[in-house]
Amino acid sequence: MGALLGVLALWPALGPGFVLRYDMVFVPDPPLVFPASGFPRAVPSDQVVAALAAVLPAELVQKGVLLGIFVLGAAGAGALVPRDRVLARLATAAFYAWNAYLAQRLLLGQWALLLGLAGLPWAVRAARGRWWHLALALLPAAVGGFQAMLVTAPAVLAVSGWRRPRGLALLAVFSLPWAVPALLAGATTDPRGVDAFAARADGPFGTLGSLLSLGGIWNAAADVPGQGSWLLAAARLVLAAVAVAAYVALRRGWGGAGAPGGERPAYWAGLLVAASAGLAVACAGAFAPGAVRALIGLWPGFGPLRDGQAYLAPLVLLEALGFGAAVAGITMPVRPAALAARGAALLVPVLVLPTFAFGAFGRLTAVEYPGEWRRVQAIVNADPAPGALLTLPWGAYRAFRWNPGGGVVLDPATKLFARRVIRDDSLPVRLGDGRVLRLAAEDPRARRVGRLLGAPGGRTAALRAEGIRYVLILRPYENVFLYRLPEARIIFGGREVLLLRL
Repeated sequence: MGALLGVLALWPALGPGFVLRYDMVFVPDPPLVFPASGFPRAVPSDQVVAALAAVLPAELVQKGVLLGIFVLGAAGAGALVPRDRVLARLATAAFYAWNAYLAQRLLLGQWALLLGLAGLPWAVRAARGRWWHLALALLPAAVGGFQAMLVTAPAVLAVSGWRRPRGLALLAVFSLPWAVPALLAGATTDPRGVDAFAARADGPFGTLGSLLSLGGIWNAAADVPGQGSWLLAAARLVLAAVAVAAYVALRRGWGGAGAPGGERPAYWAGLLVAASAGLAVACAGAFAPGAVRALIGLWPGFGPLRDGQAYLAPLVLLEALGFGAAVAGITMPVRPAALAARGAALLVPVLVLPTFAFGAFGRLTAVEYPGEWRRVQAIVNADPAPGALLTLPWGAYRAFRWNPGGGVVLDPATKLFARRVIRDDSLPVRLGDGRVLRLAAEDPRARRVGRLLGAPGGRTAALRAEGIRYVLILRPYENVFLYRLPEARIIFGGREVLLLRL
């Protein structure tokens, strides 16, 4: 089921090349080791991808990861349903692999977070089992990094129970690769980001209705086409209400044929608590932003609470199981037509979000990198001399003419080079009222370089003093910067990029 739905959702992305969209940046021949800047959001996910890309082509690694999210998540959700409830298993798997949360996060390029979503059912299943079962189940979230672990932790802790410290211990150990660099980074978090990343209404039923329907992500560009229509939004909200009610009824257990009944699932109460807590966090940024801003002002470590909609992951699993329970509870005569109608219920998740198919109608499309990027990568990575690379123009995201399907994407230079890459990590965010809010940069070094670039006169000596050896400029912006770097030497010049050495 997961593989089928994955192919349906990713079809244009499975062609030759890479899918480049917002935070999803895979590059050819990624370096195994590269210094990070600011908060380690791509640790250890980028290192794992680089290790796999040393064995397989990087574009195949990306396609395998994206398909794996659907397969692993659907299989795990179905595994939480008793074996004798075949249709319920398939329904649960279908819902978990096809919903607004997964679609929006994928369209925002947050594949590492979705590894946490894919592994969540397995972690819930193993939370009360042996420690090594839970350790294996947490591996997808551990690879995904900080956000994947944060959306997984509440469900694991709630299901395992606070009296079982192994869950907390494993979560802590698997968080070390990103937690230690984050504490040592010296990065800061702009509390105004709460307003930028708060959940929003993506349909006619308000922010709460969007969240209950598993949508409500802050970026409108992550909506699937037609998601806000009255008919589809109403259908998703009704489906969510039915799923939640059916999950509550599961306190009596799955039971035998006909309807839920019998022993209550071991995960029932814990998942309900985790889903409620996740919904509360999602609502906090939208309905009580001052409280979240105050927390971030006290400690930058509360920064991940800005994007509260991410914490709906346990609610996604709860509604998937509830949908499975609803399908299991449908009472029909055992006739071929009735069985066909019952089986057709498996299509409901797809029917209420049909435009997620075919890469959200072309928004997820594979493209090839121009050869110039590979040549620049080879030149810089072959240089043993120390020094960082500065990427210009001064901005975090790029819009390439050769990437029509993905549109805006995080600067690929951040992943290409085996040396520190200095970029502008401030973030302009368009608010719902049309205003653009620019969040302050997190990386102290990026803030210093930004001030240098803003000062008048030549900047070659100042940038060298900051430890920068290379400057990569996208064309046609070279005229804006070349006169500021009079002593720089042109190492490579192509139609797309210009590489300078200071």
